[in-house]
Amino acid sequence: MKILYVTSEAAPFAKTGGLGDVAGSLPPALAREGAEVAVALPLYRRIRDRYGDQLTFECYDYVDLAWRHIYCGLFSMKKDGVTWYFFDNEQYFDRPELYGYLDDGERYAFFSRAVVRMLDRLAFWPEVISANDWQTALVPIYLKDDGVREERYRSIKTVFTIHNIEYQGRFNPYVLGDLFGLDPGWVQDGTMLMDGDLNLLKGAILSADAVTTVSPTYANELKMAYFAHRLESIMRQCEYKLHGVLNGIDTEVFDPATDKRIAYNYSVGDMEGKAKDKAELQRMLGLREDPDMPIVGIVSRLVSHKGLDLVCEVIHDMMGLPMQLVMLGKGDQKYEEFFRWAGQQYQGRMAVALDYNEDLSMAIYSGADLFLMPSRSEPCGLSQMIAMRYGTVPVVRETGGLRDTIQPYDALRDAGNGYSFANYSSGDMLYVLRSAVYLYRDYPEAFARLRQRAMESDFSWKRSANAYLSIYAGLWGQVWPDPALAAEEEAAPVEDAAPVAEEAAAPVEDAVPVAEEAAPVKDAEPAPVAEEATPAEEGGKKKKSARKKHSGK
Repeated sequence: MKILYVTSEAAPFAKTGGLGDVAGSLPPALAREGAEVAVALPLYRRIRDRYGDQLTFECYDYVDLAWRHIYCGLFSMKKDGVTWYFFDNEQYFDRPELYGYLDDGERYAFFSRAVVRMLDRLAFWPEVISANDWQTALVPIYLKDDGVREERYRSIKTVFTIHNIEYQGRFNPYVLGDLFGLDPGWVQDGTMLMDGDLNLLKGAILSADAVTTVSPTYANELKMAYFAHRLESIMRQCEYKLHGVLNGIDTEVFDPATDKRIAYNYSVGDMEGKAKDKAELQRMLGLREDPDMPIVGIVSRLVSHKGLDLVCEVIHDMMGLPMQLVMLGKGDQKYEEFFRWAGQQYQGRMAVALDYNEDLSMAIYSGADLFLMPSRSEPCGLSQMIAMRYGTVPVVRETGGLRDTIQPYDALRDAGNGYSFANYSSGDMLYVLRSAVYLYRDYPEAFARLRQRAMESDFSWKRSANAYLSIYAGLWGQVWPDPALAAEEEAAPVEDAAPVAEEAAAPVEDAVPVAEEAAPVKDAEPAPVAEEATPAEEGGKKKKSARKKHSGK
């Protein structure tokens, strides 16, 4: 199967968030499962600076975008079994940052147009094009538009993945022709019109042959007004082609046994390095060195949907627990100011770094004991997976991928791989956090078993890659994997296969019910479940492109 994966960022070339991690890991995983995979990326300045001497120039051409006739160069690199294509235009992509410019709509319209018009310059003609988020939402739209005139484009199936529906690519509808080069019919028939705006995300959802999201729970949540940011009716309309596939992480990159980004390495069988990493984190951030004091870590963008309001409401109650708190992130000014103030109030027990630093984030993942993610909404979340990989037990709210990845701790059965709470409530969050803190302090053997289960949770890409390949193959009426190939593998003789003795399960000791360790918060009123809450505001997310006039290129 031939797959072209189109994305605005991918690690290690250019990354700003979770999309970059996914786009950097999923295509190689698809290739390992037997697919022929290529990835299309803009040639940003940071890619040229770091990888320029490794790129091979393929060709150049001119791309028509509305009235503009624009140069596009094509470079390539082979890495991890994948051909990576980089689309070059210095006017659009020779900039210090990836996003945040007034002409972002035009920049990614050019990229999407270039991908479609230069398909015959690639190593293969794709059977499936997989696009991601609003920056590449025009790819399935352009394919449908060109397919009316050129039959070859009708042979390509399209899959569109929503990583976060909050960002939709909204513009003034009057720029449809001038900016994107599309006929007014795309707005007049409602395909790309939403709440009076031109909405690229809506257009891609309706135009693509299949739509995926990054977790099964998020796929269901997007049919609800609370989560869908006004697109719930569209998601329900397209339910027949909607799939939720849980993201994974690169387990070779995120491996505490070999990771050179952490001070001391360790594994499930030898946790001595974890204790040393904790002591190193305490020294680094000026916290009191105490191995019996659990460290609660937060690595997050400081924005409202990450649930930071809950932390602000009960910060004094949290710091009243026998724990230390470490926070890393930046974002909205109100949160930065609050946590800067809180860090000053609890010096020696609370450390706040209003920045994003990868080395410090890895020090927190490896050195902390608990990882707090009280998100109001979370499409998938990778931080909880990384934390578990490094033996840091997550405390999360049951939403999106957090619900799909965390099985709540059950003291009676000695089961689960973390802690979770259902209601978006600071009281509920504080209750489970208190339970986790006291399990660590009072029942270290039970906590060690919980930590071990967290580290052994499988979040590799193999499972997710096969789920995507099943979706891709289904668009062609095929089954993945090919039954004939599967039969050949089963028929192949296995040499020197020694029998494995079954080990009897060891009895569980010291499994102590949490109810004996922590009392519920007094006077905490139960909060309504998320589905019953009022819709999240979308203020400030519209981009009115009519304010900018464009010159010829």
